[in-house]
This record gives sequence, structure tokens and C-alpha cells, in this order.
Amino acid sequence: MTTTAVDLHVKVLDEAVVRRAKARGLDVLVYAPHFQRLPRTRATAKKFSDEELLVVPGREVFTGSWRTRRHVLAIGLADPVPDFITLEAAMDAFDRQDAAVLVPHPTFLSVSLGPTLIDRYRDSIDAIETYNPKHWPHHNRRARRIATDQELPTFTSSYAHRRQTVGEAWVEFDRQIDDEDDLVEALKDGATRAVRHRSGLVHQGRCALEFAHLGWENSWKKLDRILLSGREATHPEDPAYDGRFEEASVY
Repeated sequence: MTTTAVDLHVKVLDEAVVRRAKARGLDVLVYAPHFQRLPRTRATAKKFSDEELLVVPGREVFTGSWRTRRHVLAIGLADPVPDFITLEAAMDAFDRQDAAVLVPHPTFLSVSLGPTLIDRYRDSIDAIETYNPKHWPHHNRRARRIATDQELPTFTSSYAHRRQTVGEAWVEFDRQIDDEDDLVEALKDGATRAVRHRSGLVHQGRCALEFAHLGWENSWKKLDRILLSGREATHPEDPAYDGRFEEASVY
């Protein structure tokens, strides 16, 4: 039987990441960097794709304000969707484009969807993440309960912000996936899959380092984004969005 190993969410992509993904037996990576517009992400994904490894562009959209943010991962977008819009507007945009919609790290640190919102948008959600290297064990147990209660398919990813985390967690689909459309179809069809991750002390150490990365991401990096670097390229008022999301903007 043909299977395809997919790491459904990474934040880093370069030659070292590609080498590591291939060494770990991955067939597909979903590259979804923070605050980067879709055309640039798509171009980078194409640059690093080859016959051995398919890189698919994704968008982890930050809905809401910094105080009420909710992260949603979309795969298969044709038209860009900005950050800092209402959750309702983001989900509507995903539905219009028939994108695959995934819930990363559910309920984790108040930045993702919890049971109430998952239930509200259940018909639009294609999978819930039930294992994430940034999670502690109780986070994973809670995520599995949510997926079971909602009767939704599950997934995992390395959620790699560090190169060394790539390939620590992946989904093994029971079908061949050759391009972005194949992946979207597998997700939206609820294709049979196995949620896989490594184990042992080395894996636990890499998970701990990914969790520790949050400290830097939510301190200096966040300060730089908010106060020093100016408005994000994915702000809904950026000219790239042609004013289509101004009414849904939370800023």
C-alpha cells in the first residue's frame, strides 16, 4: 500500500531543513511562516520542492487582536488572507476558497480554538492537532479528548520553529500525495491516516527546546514586531489585500 509521510506545519525552510526532512523519511512539508504573505510563501515552497520532497504553502492566520488571538491553519488558499481580522471573516474566506482548515495546538496558551469555537465551526474544520512538540502531555491528552468529542479527524506536525525539530512528528496518509491539491483532498476527505511521532530522550529534549523557544518568540521577537518593525506585511490594511478585509480588521 502506498503511504505518504507529511509534516503538516513547519515555520522554517532552507537547504538544511530540506536535507533533514529527507533524512527523516518525509515526503511532504507544509511551510506556513508567521506574518508572511501567501505569494512569497508559495514562491519559497516552490524553490525548495523537488522530486524527493514536496513543499506546500500554508497560512497560519492570526485572527483577532493580540489579546484575543486565535490561530487557524489553512492549506490550499489561492487568494491571500491577512492576519488581525475576525475569526468569522477568516473562516468565511477559507470556506469561499474551499481550503483545508486545521486547528493547530487547540486551547494551547489561549492562542488557538477551544471546544466552544471548534463546535461552532465544526463543519468548516477538517482536522484537529492532537500531538505538538510544544505541548506538554496534558495538552496532548486534552487535544485528543476534543477531537474525540467533536468526532473530527486528527493530525500532528513538528510545528518546527527550529530546524532540529523537523521530522519529529508527522502524519502518514494511506495514499499517494503528489501535489497541493492531493493534500487538500486528503485532508478534506478525512483520508485514513496514522499520527506518528518520535520518542525517547532526544525527542523529549527537542520538544523542550521548542517549548523554550516560546519565551523568545513572545518576548523580544514580539516586542520587535509590535514596536520596532512597523506594521506587519499581513495587516488587512496593506495594499496587497485591496481593501477587501478592512471592515473585518480588529485594528
